[in-house]
Amino acid sequence: MPGVEGRVALVTGASQGIGKACATALAAAGAKVALCARNQEKLENVAAEIASSGGEASVFKMDVANEEEIKSGVKAAMAHYGKLDILVNNAGITRDQLVMRLKRSDWDEVIATNLTGPFLLIQAVIGSMLRQRWGRIINITSIFGQIGQAGQANYASSKAGLIGLTMAVAREVASRSITVNAVAPGLIETAMTSDLPEELKATMLKNVPLGRSGTDLDVANAVKFLASEEAGYITGEVLKVNGGILMG
Repeated sequence: MPGVEGRVALVTGASQGIGKACATALAAAGAKVALCARNQEKLENVAAEIASSGGEASVFKMDVANEEEIKSGVKAAMAHYGKLDILVNNAGITRDQLVMRLKRSDWDEVIATNLTGPFLLIQAVIGSMLRQRWGRIINITSIFGQIGQAGQANYASSKAGLIGLTMAVAREVASRSITVNAVAPGLIETAMTSDLPEELKATMLKNVPLGRSGTDLDVANAVKFLASEEAGYITGEVLKVNGGILMG
């Protein structure tokens, strides 16, 4: 089976931005997509867009900071499609502040959503993937999980932790033809990055060898490849989609 045709993918944070782009790209390539996020209305709109283009998608409302919603959402998606082949852990939040002023609650909330959520989702889907001896797990991390960023101790820690989680799980499940990889976007034009200070974005852009910001589709294309049959010999990798800011 080439590409992702006939596969079933679950994408978190699928209501907008990178998650929506990933879901749309996977559906366009022939995958059936379980759309997960907190906003039911936005998810319904994405599902309608995918259907209007000839794809197939269903909505499963889920807050990845809520363990029970993860369990019930994955169970519902499994019941609907009969299997889950691909997991895209994309949902993420920021609560930026200098470390000396960072509230414990803002630390906990970011870690719960960006790191604990993906861990629980992997636990929820891995049994099915092990039984079918095939699976693709793609975690959306960040360049700031690789180089750090002032004012984002919580976010950078969560994304660095996600890289460690990727590599650890990749080693555990490789013998069952399950690959686990991460995609690390750089400066991507999304709703989340629109909140970054203009000075920071301008500084980052100066350091992009390709001379432009990335798009959500740039990230989605990387995810689609890692989810495909053709990427079967790649695991434990962090694929940098950053225009060359960080190399090597």
